[in-house]
Amino acid sequence: MGQQEIDAVTAVARRRIPAEGVIDDRTRLRTYECDGLAHYRVTPALVVVPEDAEQLGAVVAACAEHGVPYVARGSGTGLSGGALPHAEGVLVVTSRMREIREVRRADQRAVVEPGVINLDVTRAATPEGYYYAPDPSSQQICSIGGNVAENSGGAHCLKYGFTANHVAAADFVAPDGETVRLGSTAPDTPGYDLLGAVIGSEGTLGIVTTVEVKLTRLPEDVRTLLVGFGSTDQAGAATSAIIAAGIVPAAIEMMDALAIEAAEAATACGYPDGAGAVLVIELDGSAADVGAEFDDVEAMCREAGAFEIRVATDPTERALIWRGRKSAFAAVGRISPDYIVQDGVIPRTALPEVLTAIDELSRSSGVRVANVFHAGDGNLHPLVLFDDSVEGAGEAAEEVSGAILDLCISHGGSITGEHGVGMDKAKYMPRMYTDADLDTMQLVRCAFDPAGISNPGKLFPTPRLCGEVPGRHKGAHPLQAAGLAEVF
Repeated sequence: MGQQEIDAVTAVARRRIPAEGVIDDRTRLRTYECDGLAHYRVTPALVVVPEDAEQLGAVVAACAEHGVPYVARGSGTGLSGGALPHAEGVLVVTSRMREIREVRRADQRAVVEPGVINLDVTRAATPEGYYYAPDPSSQQICSIGGNVAENSGGAHCLKYGFTANHVAAADFVAPDGETVRLGSTAPDTPGYDLLGAVIGSEGTLGIVTTVEVKLTRLPEDVRTLLVGFGSTDQAGAATSAIIAAGIVPAAIEMMDALAIEAAEAATACGYPDGAGAVLVIELDGSAADVGAEFDDVEAMCREAGAFEIRVATDPTERALIWRGRKSAFAAVGRISPDYIVQDGVIPRTALPEVLTAIDELSRSSGVRVANVFHAGDGNLHPLVLFDDSVEGAGEAAEEVSGAILDLCISHGGSITGEHGVGMDKAKYMPRMYTDADLDTMQLVRCAFDPAGISNPGKLFPTPRLCGEVPGRHKGAHPLQAAGLAEVF
């Protein structure tokens, strides 16, 4: 693979895509050299921005014909390096494919293109009495195609589930350029769950070009509480008590003192003074159910040690409460020049023990850690703070970040809940899975992409060439071409 192959793909792209959608100028290419994880940067050989599925399919078919790797990118908000380009490949950007084709109230469905912004689906469905439930913190800018690739969650996934629970069907461009239909409008589809395999595959199996999402009825009543506690232990005890009582709130989010400090600096959200932790709890459903649950939740929070409880009385107050939580990742930039956004999962009952261990890691290493997470389902988002201008600070932060993932695994959890593995966590996969597990996963990938051109170098620490005997990893690591093999 070389410049000749790239030139051949470029020629196809120029015939099929308007001129402004084919980018090969070195300066403009650097705009796309990373996603939301800025630790790793690679400049692609070519960027294409198709306007429809036909253009996208033509580019992928050209890549297949000439053996050129490609990477799909939506809004570029991913936090695991999943959309990191290939230095000798094509970056396929879906940001111009933003049509909401249908909102079908009777079917509780919407049909959208992959570049549609997450929140725009809800805006389109709200006049019909519905909304789109998955709501990542970046929902104002992240796209549906990226949500499908990462199986994104959000604050309300505790009650409503992840993207996989809200996608009925998709049109999908396979790595050979063929477009196929996955899933069905029907509630259940016979045969292999190929749609389920694609959701969360991080672009390694192909690219969705149309997504049929399920819509959720707007609740009759919503109540949002902001609860201040002296410590994360108290907040964790309240969370466990609420879930143990059989109450499933739409969301239970926790922030510790350092995360609160950052949010206040960024948004002046007015969280309780002196709080060691806050919970943002949202209840929704029928007015009768929400009223009864509210009384129980308030009582359990006070029993756990809450010193302040605020209840939003209108949408403006509700938005203010959520603003601090939704801005938390970006807000940390107010208190630290650099930080790693980590993403791991633990059993909810292990929260006190794991948070104590994270605090001990922070103290012993001198690396500050701000904790923001979905307390209801144990999905942690520790923010590991450092100053990259200080020699060794980045390495120390990486070490703490990895130790946090080890904590999650040792408590029966996972190295990712919703941010994906991508490039950033591929090296941690053997800590969670056996060689046999990883070989089985790669066999699935090879079934979709035998040439290994769709988002190569992601997910697996030692990707093997399709056709090799499982367990015998031969050939050059795909990241060597990108100059990144050393990260492993």
